[in-house]
Amino acid sequence: MHSSALWRISALSALLSVAAFTAPAQQDSTQPPTGDPVADAARKARAEQKTTPKPKKVFTNDDIPSSAPPPAPASADATNKNATQAKAGDQSAQKTTDPEDDPKTEAYWRKRARKLRAKLATAEQELDVLQRELSKDQVQYYPDPQKALTQQYSRSDINEKTAKVDAKKAEVETLKQQVADLEDTVRKAGGDPGWVR
Repeated sequence: MHSSALWRISALSALLSVAAFTAPAQQDSTQPPTGDPVADAARKARAEQKTTPKPKKVFTNDDIPSSAPPPAPASADATNKNATQAKAGDQSAQKTTDPEDDPKTEAYWRKRARKLRAKLATAEQELDVLQRELSKDQVQYYPDPQKALTQQYSRSDINEKTAKVDAKKAEVETLKQQVADLEDTVRKAGGDPGWVR
């Protein structure tokens, strides 16, 4: 019984050694394996890329040059008629102006109020940012003792930001006053004050 187990183990080891020697022979004989799976995968992808067909060219409108058809020759009567129509068109264009440029229209006043409100909103956002930076600088810790002593003495960065905040506050107040005055201006111009609300 002991010899049969020994016989089985030796047969199994012989079979495994034969399988181990034949496995490398089954690999691609054109490229030697490097043992690096990334390099092997790159080689395999390159080989597949060589065998795939190239995609066909797809033409779009951008690829095709467009040319306008040449205008038909005009007779003298048609030319005179077109010239008089062009002059009439220019005169009518001069008479009609953009409604947003006429101070008697609602569109003009709404556009003007929209611009003022946009300026005011931008100024308020900038003021908010400046106030945040100022509050951050007031509690900031300087790890450099020399800079900390300098800032305790002069407070130049805080004074500079305080001046910017004060200037921005004045700008916001001016813009708020302009928005309030716009309603009176509309009323004086004969418009409805509701146009600017």
